[in-house]
Amino acid sequence: MDSQVGNHLVTSLASDAAARRLLWREARRSVLLGVGIAVALLLASLMFVRAMPPLQEADWEVMRHFPPLTLAQLKAQRTVLLAYLLRHPGVVLASFCGTYVFMQTFAVPGTLSLSLLAGALFGVTRGLLLVAVVSTLGSCACFCLSALIGKALAQAVWPDRLEAFADEVRKRRGDLLNYIVFLRVTPLLPNTFINVCAPIVRVPLPHFALGTLIGCLPNNFLAVHAGSKLGELRSLRDLYSPRMIALGCAVGVIALLPVFEPAANEQRLYDWWEAQGYFKPAEDAAGEPFTISMPPPNVTGRLHMGHAMFATLQDCMVRFRRMQGRRALWLPGTDHAGIATQMVVEKMLAAEGTSRRELGREGFEARVWAWKREYGGFITGQLRRLGASCDWSRERFTLDDQLSAAVREAFVRLHERGLVYRGSYLVNWSPAMQTAVSDLEVEYAEEAGTLYYFRYPVAGGGDALPVATTRPETILGDTAVAVHPKDPRFAHLVGRECEVPLSGGRRIPIIADTYVDREFGTGALKVTPGHDPNDYEIGRRVGLPTLNIMNDDGSLNATAGAYAGLDRFVARERIWADMEASGLAIRKEAHASRVPRSQRGGDVVEPLVREQWFVRMEPLAAPALQAVADGDIRIVPERFEKVYNMWLSGIRDWCVSRQLWWGHRIPVWYVFANEEAASASADGRSGDYVVARSELEALEQARARHGAGAALRQETDVLDTWFSSALWPFSTLGWPDEGASDLAAFYPTAVMETGHDILFFWVARMAMMGLAFLGRAPFHIVFLHGLVRDSQGRKMSKSLGNVVDPVEVIEQYGTDALRFTLATGTTPGQDLNLSMERITANRNLTNKLWNAGKFIALQLEAAGEAELAELAAVDLSQPEALTGLPLAERWVLSELHQVVDRVTAAQERLDFGEAGRAMYDFFWSQFADWYIEAAKTRLYGGDAAVARSTRAVLVYAMRAVLALAHPLMPFVTEELWQALPHRGDALIVAPWPRHSGAIDTAALCQFEALQAAVSAMRNARAEYGVELGRRVPATLHVADPALRAALAAELPVLCALAKLYPAAAAVEARPQGGLPAVDGRVVLVVSEGLEVALPLAGLFDVAKERARLAKQRDKLAKELAAVAARVSNEAFMSRAPPHVVAEVCAQHTEAQQKIAAVDAKAAQLAELAAAQA
Repeated sequence: MDSQVGNHLVTSLASDAAARRLLWREARRSVLLGVGIAVALLLASLMFVRAMPPLQEADWEVMRHFPPLTLAQLKAQRTVLLAYLLRHPGVVLASFCGTYVFMQTFAVPGTLSLSLLAGALFGVTRGLLLVAVVSTLGSCACFCLSALIGKALAQAVWPDRLEAFADEVRKRRGDLLNYIVFLRVTPLLPNTFINVCAPIVRVPLPHFALGTLIGCLPNNFLAVHAGSKLGELRSLRDLYSPRMIALGCAVGVIALLPVFEPAANEQRLYDWWEAQGYFKPAEDAAGEPFTISMPPPNVTGRLHMGHAMFATLQDCMVRFRRMQGRRALWLPGTDHAGIATQMVVEKMLAAEGTSRRELGREGFEARVWAWKREYGGFITGQLRRLGASCDWSRERFTLDDQLSAAVREAFVRLHERGLVYRGSYLVNWSPAMQTAVSDLEVEYAEEAGTLYYFRYPVAGGGDALPVATTRPETILGDTAVAVHPKDPRFAHLVGRECEVPLSGGRRIPIIADTYVDREFGTGALKVTPGHDPNDYEIGRRVGLPTLNIMNDDGSLNATAGAYAGLDRFVARERIWADMEASGLAIRKEAHASRVPRSQRGGDVVEPLVREQWFVRMEPLAAPALQAVADGDIRIVPERFEKVYNMWLSGIRDWCVSRQLWWGHRIPVWYVFANEEAASASADGRSGDYVVARSELEALEQARARHGAGAALRQETDVLDTWFSSALWPFSTLGWPDEGASDLAAFYPTAVMETGHDILFFWVARMAMMGLAFLGRAPFHIVFLHGLVRDSQGRKMSKSLGNVVDPVEVIEQYGTDALRFTLATGTTPGQDLNLSMERITANRNLTNKLWNAGKFIALQLEAAGEAELAELAAVDLSQPEALTGLPLAERWVLSELHQVVDRVTAAQERLDFGEAGRAMYDFFWSQFADWYIEAAKTRLYGGDAAVARSTRAVLVYAMRAVLALAHPLMPFVTEELWQALPHRGDALIVAPWPRHSGAIDTAALCQFEALQAAVSAMRNARAEYGVELGRRVPATLHVADPALRAALAAELPVLCALAKLYPAAAAVEARPQGGLPAVDGRVVLVVSEGLEVALPLAGLFDVAKERARLAKQRDKLAKELAAVAARVSNEAFMSRAPPHVVAEVCAQHTEAQQKIAAVDAKAAQLAELAAAQA
C-alpha cells in the first residue's frame, strides 16, 4: 500500500505541472520566511550584544576565578549572573536570540540535507534515477551551504577568534572525534551527519566544527576546554558571544570526563599558577627562605631525561617547602654553552655559504645573539611542560650584563690574589673546533684500533729496544723511552740512549720509571710529554723537554720534518710504511683502546701543550675540603664525599681559556707602547698585560705604567663556560653587589641538586668560589642523582636507538605519570632504569586519583551552601575529632595521619621514592580500595547525618592525599583540589598536612582484623568457585569483646566488602575451644580469637570443583615425581653445584606442600558433598 502511494505521488508530480509549481512556491516561501526570521534574529542579537555594558568590578572579582572550575565558584557565579541579568533584561533577549539563530541557521540546511538524502534513497529503491541523482546533489549542496553559513557567521561575529579556534580544533581532532562518537542528547541529528561527511565534501574542518559546536551543545568536547576558554572572559559581551553560548553547557567538568586529560588541562593550570604569582617567594611567608638554583641547561639544549630528572626532583623540593610556609625560591636560568652554541651557529653559517671568519668577531657575535633570541627559550618552554614552578621573573642567562659583570669581578679578584696566571700546559685540544676543551667535554669510548710494534736502535749499535704504541705519528715528539726499574729485561739499558726512528738520528735517554706497565706491549714505553698526559707528568718528574709536533688543525708541523703538513691520521700510516721500509717495524695487531672524543664535535681530542690562562686551585680547594669535613656541606649520598675529597686533594690548576668567540671574553688587555706597536703585533699579544673590570680601567692602568701613548688589545680567548657556572649560586642573586636584597635573603642556597657526574666539574668549583668570594659555602646539601638509563640498564644513545623523549612521554601519558616515575624510581647516586610499563602503571595512579575525586565530587551535588562551607573548613587533625566516629572513619584518619608523618619525614630527608610509595600505598590500598567502598554504605544508607559526616571525612582525607601527592603530581592534584570544597586559592600554596597526634591505635588494630576477615572470605569464595557477585551467609566468631563490638557495629561494611547476605550475617562470641565441625560449613581461622563460618553448601557445583581438583592433583603428582626422581638420584645430588641442589630441594618441598593443600581442600569438598547429599 505504501509503495502504491509513493508511486502515485511521484507519477502525479511528474505529470502535473501545476502541482509542481505549487510545491515549489510553498517550499520557496517557507525557506525565505525561515531565512528572514533567522536574519532578523541575528541582527537583533548582534545589536543587543554590542550594546551590553562591561562587567562591574564586583562581578569580575568572581568571574576571574573561573580557571580552574570549582563547585562553589560555579554556584557563586550563577548568583552573580542572575543578578546581572535581572538588571539588564536585554541580555536575556540577546542570549535567547543568539542561541536560537545559531541553532536554526544550521538546522535549516541540515534538515534539508537529511530530507534530500531520504529522497535519494527513495529514488534508488524505486528505480527513479533522476530523483536519486537530483536529491543526492541537493543534499551535498546543503552540506556545503551549512559550512558556508558557519564560515560567514564566524567571520561576521568572531573574526578575531576564528583562526585561534581553528588551530585549537586542529590540535584536538581526537577530542572532536570523541564528541562525534559519544554525542549525548541533541535534537539536530543532521549536524552530526554533517560532521561525519566533512572529509567527503572537503569543507575545512574548523567551519564544520564551529557549526556543530554552536548547534549541538557538545558536552564532551567542550568540557575538555571549558576551563581555559572561560578564563578568557573579560566582559558579558564575551560571555554571550557565539563562543560562550556554545560553552554554556560546559559545567561540571569532573562529572563529565572519565579520565584526567593532561593535554587539555596541564598548560591551563600552569599558566594560571604563573599568572597568579605562585612561583614567586611569598613575601608574607613566616618560615625561613628555601632556595634552589637550577643547574642552567645549555641554551642550545632540548629536553632529555636528565633534564626531566633534575626538574622533577627540584620541583618536588620547592613545592613541598612552599606548602610548608617557607619563602621558597627556585631560580631558573640557562647557560650560554660556548662551544655548543658556537658550533650550532657556525653550521648555520656554513649552510648559508659563509663563516664566522668572513663575518668578523662582532658580526658573528651579533648572529649568535640573534639565534639566541629566536631559539634560546626552547628548553625553558619544555621545562614549563614538566611543571617546573620556577620564579621565571628572576630567570638568568650566563651572558646577561649583571652576570657578565660578576664574571669579570671574579677574574680580577682572583688575579689580585695571585691565583691567575698565563702559562704553557698540556690541554685537551679539539682540532675540529681549534680550541681547548674541558675534561668534562671529553668522552672516552672503547674503539677498535691497532697496536704497532717497532724498534728503537740503541746508541752505540748492536742492540735495539722494542716498543709498542697505538699512535706512531707522535714518535717524532718522543723525548725518552721508559722501562720499569724492576724489569730485568731492560736493566742493562737504563741510562743509555737510543735513536728516535725516522728522526735523522736524534737521540733520547732510556729512563726508569715505576709508571711503566711491564705487562703491556713490550714492557717499554715511549715518552711523548707534548702529546700524552701521563707522559707529560713523567716529563715533569724527571725534567724531560717537551716537543710539539702538531698544528692547531691536527696536521703535523715543521718539527715533524718530512711529514710536516700531513694530517695526523695520514701521517700515522705514512710513518708506519716508512718503518717497515727501514726494517724497524716488528708487527702490528688489532687492539681496542679508550679513545678521547670531543663531546660536542665528535673529533678525536689531542693532548697538546698550549699557552693558556690558568687558575691556581690548591689555595681554593683547601677551604672547600674543610667545609665538607666540618659538615657545612653535606653530600647525599655520603659515599660521594670520598670522591669529592679525592678529587680536591689531588687537584690540578684549571685551564680557563678557550679559543672561541662566543662567551665571556677574558678581561685581560695586552699593553703596547703605542698604537703602531699594537697594530704590528701578529696575534695582538705582548709580554705586558693588565687585568681590569673594563677597558677604561685597563687603559688607566696601562697609562700609569707606560704613559699617555699606551695602546691596548684585549685577549681574544673567552673563559671556560664552567667559570661562569661556578659563580651561579651567588651571581644570580646580585653579587658582586654585597647589598643586593636577594643575596642577603636567599644565599646560601639550601640544596644543590644535580647529577653525580659533575660533582667535581661544577659542584666543587661552586663550593670553592662561594667560599672564596663570600666566605660561606654556597649550599648546605648537595643531592646527587644518577643517570636515567633504558629498561635494560643501558645508557641512552641515538646509536642504540633507545633514547626516550620526555616530551613524547608527556604527550602520551601526561606529565604527572612521568614525574611520579622519575621521583619514585630514583635513589640518591643510583642510576634509574626507565621502563614504559612503570610509566603506564603510574598513569593508572593518575586515573585512580581522578576517579576517587570524581566520586567524592559527585557526592557533593546534594550538599547545600552551609555544608559546602563546613566542608571547606573541615579539620580532623585533632585527637578529639576522632571521638564518636565509626570504626572505618577512625581507622582511615589514623592511617592518613600516619602516612602524613611518613611522607613528611621522607620529604625532609629528600627520599622522594619513599614519599611517593607511602602516599601511593595509602591512597590505593587503603583509602580507595577499602575506605571509599566502606563509605558507600554510609552515603547510601539513608541516614542524612551519617552521610554528612562521611562526606566530611572523604573531603578531608582526599584533600590531604592530594596535598601529599602534589609535589610529585602537581597537575591532577590541583585540578581535583579545586573541585573539592577548600580554603585558599590553590593547592600549590595550600598548607602542608599536619596533625596533633590524631591516631587511634585501637581502631587501627580493629579495622586490620576486619580487613583480614574480609580477605579470608574473598579468598574462600575464589577458592571454592562461588560466583563473583553472589552474596553468601557468614558468621564471625570473635573472642575479644571490644573487637566483637567494633565488628558488629561495622556489619553493614562487612556485608558490602565481603558480599554477605545482611539478613544472614552476624558477629558472635567465639566458643571455648573454637568452632565445632558442622556439615556443609567452611571454617576460616583468620587469627587467634577470630574465625569465620561460611555455610557454602549449595552455593557452587561441588562435583565440578572436585573434578577440577582431581585434575590439578594429577598434574602436581607428575611434577612431584619428576622432582623426586632428581632428589633420589645420588649421582646428580653429589655432582650438581650447591645452588642447583638447593633449588631442586626447594621445588620438591613446594610440590609436596601444594599436593597437601589440594588434599585438604578435597577433604572439605567431600564433607560439603556429604552435607548436600
